Amino acid sequence: MIKTSYSFEQAILPAGSSLKTNLLLRFRADIPESGRRDLNLSVVIDRSGSMAGAPLFHALKAAESVVDQLESNDILSVVVYDDAVDTVVPPQPVANKSALKNSLRRVKAGGITNLSGGWLKGCEYVKQQLDPQKINRVLLLTDGHANMGIQDPKVLTATAGQKAEEGMITTTLGFAQGFNEDLLIGMARAASGNFYFIQSIDEAADVFSIELDSLRAVVGQNLKVTLELADGVKLVDILSLAKVSQNNAGQSVITLGELYEGEDKLLGLSLEMPAAQVGQLPVMKLHYSADVVQNNIIQSVSGTTDVVAQVGTVEESAFASSSQIILDLSRLTIAKAKETALDLAEHGKHQEAEQILRSLVQDLRNKGLNENFEIAEEIDQLEYFAARIAQKALGNAGRKELRDQTYQAMTRTRSDLVGRGVTAGDEIYAMPTVNEVGSGVELRCVREGGKLRVKVLSDSYDATKNVQFPRAIRAEGAYYVAEAVELSTDGSFYRVRGKINRFAKPGEPDIFVAPQQSRSPSSSGKAAKGPASAADLVTTDTVNDGVLVQCVKDGSKLRARVVSDGYEPDWNMRFPRSIREEGMLYVVDEIKIGPDGKSYIACGDIKRFVQPNTSN
Repeated sequence: MIKTSYSFEQAILPAGSSLKTNLLLRFRADIPESGRRDLNLSVVIDRSGSMAGAPLFHALKAAESVVDQLESNDILSVVVYDDAVDTVVPPQPVANKSALKNSLRRVKAGGITNLSGGWLKGCEYVKQQLDPQKINRVLLLTDGHANMGIQDPKVLTATAGQKAEEGMITTTLGFAQGFNEDLLIGMARAASGNFYFIQSIDEAADVFSIELDSLRAVVGQNLKVTLELADGVKLVDILSLAKVSQNNAGQSVITLGELYEGEDKLLGLSLEMPAAQVGQLPVMKLHYSADVVQNNIIQSVSGTTDVVAQVGTVEESAFASSSQIILDLSRLTIAKAKETALDLAEHGKHQEAEQILRSLVQDLRNKGLNENFEIAEEIDQLEYFAARIAQKALGNAGRKELRDQTYQAMTRTRSDLVGRGVTAGDEIYAMPTVNEVGSGVELRCVREGGKLRVKVLSDSYDATKNVQFPRAIRAEGAYYVAEAVELSTDGSFYRVRGKINRFAKPGEPDIFVAPQQSRSPSSSGKAAKGPASAADLVTTDTVNDGVLVQCVKDGSKLRARVVSDGYEPDWNMRFPRSIREEGMLYVVDEIKIGPDGKSYIACGDIKRFVQPNTSN
């Protein structure tokens, strides 16, 4: 029922001395093709003020795409939350898709972020329809930090684990740049669900589709692996993301979560091996168990595999090849290095963090792995993040990309989830610029499936092939002129050679001119003055660099409250009384802290925020 296999980084270990080596274990549900399991799904969407405008529009469109992909036997509920929690769609079979989508189109952005309230309501709805033969899942989407309800990450993470034990698994989706990635990843890990970083608003539907594809492919759950190590063998590290505990015998019990049809579940282990003679060396007994689909019902299965290493002479070890295993282990090793480097950097050890990444780059090059495009891309990522960490300039966007890349590589083997990142490298603005291609090669950076890719535009080159290109100067939509471009050894991708300039096409606006740090002309820093009424305000459907404010009823008074993330949601605000209308949203140029240190002052221009029409 569960097919297992294993391979060592060194196909033959050298005899005569102890050493450290890596072991890759593969698990796959080896069952006949089964029918699709029905879903019991609750989609929980943040509609707080920071989601106003395009983010909420695209999130709701993504939810509509979910409706389109469900079938009549599936159960769906939809919850939205800001400071209040509302049910848009109570739990029901997906029978009338038009009615369900019409309900979604009536959702509007509101106040602050009661993440726990919305998520727990989604869990409640899944529990009402709980069926062990179905996939019972809550999809939680947010773009901000929890600032109302239960806010303690430890409590939320522990509760996610508890809900999973009751059969309700949570997948988390972080939208744009304002969410708490540690919280969302922690909840997903505790619940054995998935985590996704929706990096740009127009890829929300694609990410939801990836999760639905995953749910349809679930053929096994609760995969657990127990390591019974042989004498002298020590477990140094675990390269995959997993929950690890100890049983009564002191053995490591590793929980790997779900098995997907046609997809290997990988477990990478770093081991310290004792000195051995030529022959076979027992390494461990591998005990595993999981709940898998068999004959359209879920059954518990278990088994044991003996892991044995082949030991040979030093010469035999040197010439033994495990190229594919090296690639698979390298992906896990790279992800582990990124995780370690981030942790070190956040503890002030930037030089040590940088060295870990740069040493790994050198090791990968020494092994010739830069001839593989995926690893070549990872090398560019490692060099980019090493430089950012060294400059203490990783930033919010870089941190999210790093954590997302680490999470996906250490949990899944889907190529569309690995190495994602769309943040423009800052060095794009400092590049020398040319206005003609001349004898060089024209290139362009595009976004494909959440990844920044570079393609050749010049004639006589294959425009479908990817180009290995420095990550630090990639920016979506940018054009470049390279001195030369050459094929990789196997002819599967290109490499740039020589000098690279940014290409500013004559007659087209240059969107990569270095940004100027200047105040908006309308932001004088003085308290805002309003017109005679809210009806006289200029309207806008975008927030951009402004601050979103909402007028709420506080007893008998109308108060203005900041609903954008990063502000205190309960502080009073100096705000023109003439334009206050209950429930109305405004975009303010600037918010300053009042002289008392516990209130705000609205400064600059104020516009009335009109939410985009989602019915198109």
